[in-house]
Amino acid sequence: MIRWAHGRGMDLTLIEVMPIGDIGADRESQHLPLAVFEAQLGWEFTLRSSTHKTGGPARYVEIEETGCRWGFITALSRRFCESCNRIRVTCTGTLYTCLGREEAMCLRTPLRASEGNDLLNAAIDSAIARKPAGHDFMIGQGSRFAAVGRGKNVTGG
Repeated sequence: MIRWAHGRGMDLTLIEVMPIGDIGADRESQHLPLAVFEAQLGWEFTLRSSTHKTGGPARYVEIEETGCRWGFITALSRRFCESCNRIRVTCTGTLYTCLGREEAMCLRTPLRASEGNDLLNAAIDSAIARKPAGHDFMIGQGSRFAAVGRGKNVTGG
């Protein structure tokens, strides 16, 4: 896959399983720790750390043999909370400041309460000011349950 993607000018980004929504299975059996995955890649490829940044949570390595970059989004193995600058707004106007928390703010009320954007801007600023320092994702000890009950499709990736 690495050679195929690089041959088409693509970089690859993978994401660890996130404990979001009920899947009815042991999440630990679905989790492949980053260290294990990197070791398996190392059997065939030489991985070098990269300073490449996209503004997202991925940490990149370069595959020496192909020049391809591979990004890892690791919510469990190497938390990226301290660098997260993301918020999500659903199509129904609910703002989530963290995928791994239940807290949300309804933006419909301030949007409807004023003809201008002052109330809406203040609500968004307030939500961002309360953005948590970290998420509640955990895995292990036979955990079948999600950190948050909503499915990922509710808030997007």
